Amino acid sequence: MEKTNKYAVISLSGGMDSSTLLLNLLSQGIEVTALSFDYGQKHRVELERAKELSQYVNANAKTILYKNVNFKPVKHRIITLGGLSSLLNSSLVEGGSDVPEGHYANENMKETVVPNRNKIFSSIIQAVALSIANRYHENVWIALGIHAGDHSIYPDCRQEFRDADLKAFQEGNWDAERISFYTPYLEGSKFDILLDGEKCCDVLGVKFDEVYKRTNTSYKPILVKYKEPLNHTGPFLPEEWCSDYKSAASVERVEAFMRLGRPDPVKYADESGPVTWEFVTDQVLKVLAEHK
Repeated sequence: MEKTNKYAVISLSGGMDSSTLLLNLLSQGIEVTALSFDYGQKHRVELERAKELSQYVNANAKTILYKNVNFKPVKHRIITLGGLSSLLNSSLVEGGSDVPEGHYANENMKETVVPNRNKIFSSIIQAVALSIANRYHENVWIALGIHAGDHSIYPDCRQEFRDADLKAFQEGNWDAERISFYTPYLEGSKFDILLDGEKCCDVLGVKFDEVYKRTNTSYKPILVKYKEPLNHTGPFLPEEWCSDYKSAASVERVEAFMRLGRPDPVKYADESGPVTWEFVTDQVLKVLAEHK
């Protein structure tokens, strides 16, 4: 496995896609700076998951990945964009309308668009990437976990946007030619991303379930509160965030795990409380059947 860059900056949302991309980069022995953004999203649990995953990988990855390639610990930072959410019109931010449920093919899924979100993020990521490039006199990747399923709903996930954004960055900065995009999943699906995740976990020597239980794809996470322990293994947690199975992002994630043939290690719930993986897959199959 050959790498072309020593350094990369990744937009790490805490979701399944960017988390897998983090593994992809680390498995190549690349030194990664991971940036997560707190922009007032309702699903802020994704920031906790991004932090937990970074800590887990740093503590458990093999020191030597393969011949002459060593593991480089990820440098994770959370960037807080205070005061922004009240100015944005989107169902995903605090104060916005309810997050729609169903399939991404539904017209109302456009309500989950956060205006210019990826452009806001990319400006900061570009600044960090260029700073690293100039500090070490090396080329740097900007790594993004966007995939084919994003394109129809989110225009700022399309290659045309990326090309235009890169051109503007190059016009506005010296030495910008040192920066390029790394988007290996652009034409793939969430299933393809999970397949890559399995391979990367093997290279890094980390456990697949331990990785993916530290991710959040749900736009409507549910806080479940417990009165007593459900089992006697491990410490008792009085409350925890669980994924929903009704929002479009969750439907897409569940479908990917179903295709992979293994249960999703994250916990799921609805208004009544925790639900089983079997129940989740039954509900998602009904949604998928409506959109064949």
